[in-house]
Amino acid sequence: MPALTIRDTTPADIPAIAAIYRHAVLNGTASFELDPPDETEMRSRYEAIRAGGYPYIVAEDDEGRIAGYAYANAFRPRPAYRWSVENSVYIDPGMQGQGIGKLLMVALLEKTEALGFRQVIAVIGGSQHKASIRLHESLGFEMIGAFKGSGFKFGRWLDTVLMQKALNGGDDTLPDETAYPGTLYKPKG
Repeated sequence: MPALTIRDTTPADIPAIAAIYRHAVLNGTASFELDPPDETEMRSRYEAIRAGGYPYIVAEDDEGRIAGYAYANAFRPRPAYRWSVENSVYIDPGMQGQGIGKLLMVALLEKTEALGFRQVIAVIGGSQHKASIRLHESLGFEMIGAFKGSGFKFGRWLDTVLMQKALNGGDDTLPDETAYPGTLYKPKG
């Protein structure tokens, strides 16, 4: 694996992130998007995730190239879901298979846990996406189910695989109702 630095994403990283995601949309099933968003849309998504108080990180090599990125975002928009996040990780196609995804996921899980979240949900595009499934299993995610044939891309039906990992005691203890992870939800009053 090349020498990498894991750091918080900055707006200057958006062109590289958009290029990595563009390749993923056009060539893979990790995303069920059919048309890759442009840099303006990717910047808007980045800003929304960061404004919600969620982590968004990149792996950068010693020459300043972005090897991959990962982020957590709201699992669902309703306030009762505020303790759960969905994770995403994308790797530059020329750097896949070198352990960068795991490096990013470990850092993302640490940041997510430090923010007080209790559950991380992986929503994996396609049952055949074995590398992503194995990555999540290696980090303690458990298979919780699949929506069969829920997506249609590249002329075929694809499953949506769901995996989950508990953080901070998961559902074994009650959360501190006065604390809200991230900044998306705040108590009224």
